[in-house]
Amino acid sequence: MSNRTDTTSLPTTVDRVLTDADPFDPTVAAELDAADPLAQFRERFDVPEEELYVDGNSLGLFSEAAGESLDRVREEWRELAIRGWEDGEPDWFHFAEHLGELLAPLVGADPAEVVVANSTTTNVHTLLGTFLDTLPGTPAGPDPDADAPAVLVDDLDFPTDHYAIRAQLRQRGIDPDEKLRTVASRDGRTIHPGDVEAALTEHDDIGIVFLPSVLYRSGQLFDIERITAAAHDHDALAGFDLAHSVGVVPHDLAAHGVDFATWCSYKYLNAGPGAVAGLYVARRHHGTTPALAGWWGNDKQTQFEMRQTFDPADSASAWQIGTIPMLSAAPIEGAAETLQEAGIDRVREKSLALTDYLIALVDALPDVFSVGTPRDHAARGGHVAVEHPAGERLSEALRDRGVVSDFRPPNVVRVCPSPLYTRFTDVRAVANHLREIDDSEAYREYETNDGGVT
Repeated sequence: MSNRTDTTSLPTTVDRVLTDADPFDPTVAAELDAADPLAQFRERFDVPEEELYVDGNSLGLFSEAAGESLDRVREEWRELAIRGWEDGEPDWFHFAEHLGELLAPLVGADPAEVVVANSTTTNVHTLLGTFLDTLPGTPAGPDPDADAPAVLVDDLDFPTDHYAIRAQLRQRGIDPDEKLRTVASRDGRTIHPGDVEAALTEHDDIGIVFLPSVLYRSGQLFDIERITAAAHDHDALAGFDLAHSVGVVPHDLAAHGVDFATWCSYKYLNAGPGAVAGLYVARRHHGTTPALAGWWGNDKQTQFEMRQTFDPADSASAWQIGTIPMLSAAPIEGAAETLQEAGIDRVREKSLALTDYLIALVDALPDVFSVGTPRDHAARGGHVAVEHPAGERLSEALRDRGVVSDFRPPNVVRVCPSPLYTRFTDVRAVANHLREIDDSEAYREYETNDGGVT
């Protein structure tokens, strides 16, 4: 299920090069760039010439391949019009499934378990609602009179997940203040897996564990296999929001027994703003009626019989709702093919090497800087949380110097060296800007922001 490849270890090369070396020495970054097996991929992206773009964890850059697949669909629309649903190459009618087949190796799944559909938040709604309805204690469950099920989350989640889960609980007459159980962080940065296990032991009403694969602020990578096993040991389902890991971290969802997952396509998949999201539903759950049923999730064989009763596809395709937005889906094809060519293992290896190097550079900065991201490879996603007391103003100063990163309260500048187009030289340059802004206290010229996109 994986397209992984064996390569020389870039993280090992980073360790060797940095032995007794100043990470700011320009020869260090040059040697690492020379050893980069993915260096050629940078030429396939439109990398801003006058900027250092290290915000790929929010929006990946435009690539030739993504543009080509978008242009092809645009031309099919122009030349074929409605005939594109049958005569497109591939045909539009099955395009979501085609993309699911391309993405399945990245998440360790069978193609029938993956489909491109909806937005990430919509998928959280439909997947959580679907599986709540399979549990005792919900109106549609096997025993409506049983104690209502709880959902276990953590207090560092991206907020949209909590909004959606609360809404789905309310719609079933379940008080989210009572049944949305939250694992607290010990340090404000990370979640200890033992605390997830302890919560499952403490509360016998948890029906679903829904957690991110990577915490959006600190970049902590969760142990999906361990959490899934703990959930199943307590008769709970395990679902994950993979928004900050798909395309930069290999997954083995099927092998680990994950029940369901969703993710976006515009971060490390580099499929563009508003690109259609993806979802995974384990084969054993196929045939379950989706909570948000729509005609595009109908069995393809009967979809145009226009029956008034929903006939769900016997695959993850059932969780599609409305007609696939082709112009927002098309770039995923080229983006996914680029990732397949690069190899997800090589992408992960370079990501770890880039963030290893970035952490070494931050460690060499004044003590006012700190790293809020786990240093252990097994617990680190694709970005680094650089902490500074004036993080927001520091982020603004970076932006004016042509460094595109982002800020997350209370003090985190997220720096993401996306592997397919970021060089080690770029990482060193970003760290130099951090040092210069702090040394000169240039951040003091900026006010804190009351809103806007970061």
